[in-house]
Parts: sequence; structure tokens; C-alpha cells
Amino acid sequence: MPLLAVDADFEIADADASALADRLTELYSDHMATGTGHVAVAVRDDQHLSLGRGVTGPLLFLHADVREGRSFDRRRSFALAAMDEARDRFGVPEPNLKVAFTEHAGQDLMGYDRVGGAWSPEEDD
Repeated sequence: MPLLAVDADFEIADADASALADRLTELYSDHMATGTGHVAVAVRDDQHLSLGRGVTGPLLFLHADVREGRSFDRRRSFALAAMDEARDRFGVPEPNLKVAFTEHAGQDLMGYDRVGGAWSPEEDD
């Protein structure tokens, strides 16, 4: 179960948070070659955030806890797509968008009814 946690320093309406969660789930599925049923997304808004190299404007950070095994190219393509979405949807300047990945062994990501396994390119759930 990947966990995608978004922190923003501006208010995000409930409908926009739901739309963002849905879109991030789709992007994750597309770029990481997996299904959508196990992707978890948290959207936290109106947080106090700071970025030393940022520019004036809103800030948005995405923390992605994912299973290990995917290539740099997969992670980078997802990160860019997620940042493009935040830029286009909320007008966040590109320098104010950040993505951080933390990779875990599949067994370290659990739902109540399942424990993650190792990722493989053939995965389809």
C-alpha cells in the first residue's frame, strides 16, 4: 500500500482535495505500473511550511511512502506528473513543489486485510 501524503500551506476545498487524491491515485497507477485499489492518499492543507529556495507563492510537498523496487525513471516520471498536477490545479510555482520518496520492503506496508509483497513489473492489482 503506497501512502501519498500531500502537505500544502493553503486551504484546499474538500472537493478539490478529493479530486487531487483521485488524480494522484491515477497517476501513481499509471507511472508505477500497479492498480489503484491499494493506493492511500492524505491531503493536509493550511499547514505551516517553509522552503529555503522557494519563491513567493503557495507551497506543496508530496511525501510518497512506496514499496522498493521501482526504477529512478518511474519515480521521477510520477514525481513530475504529480508536481504538474499541483501546479496546474492550484497555481503552485514550480520551485515551490517538492516530492520525497521513502522506499519500504513490501511487507512493511500493511492494510488490515493484507500485507504488501515485493513489487514486480507484472503486477496488476
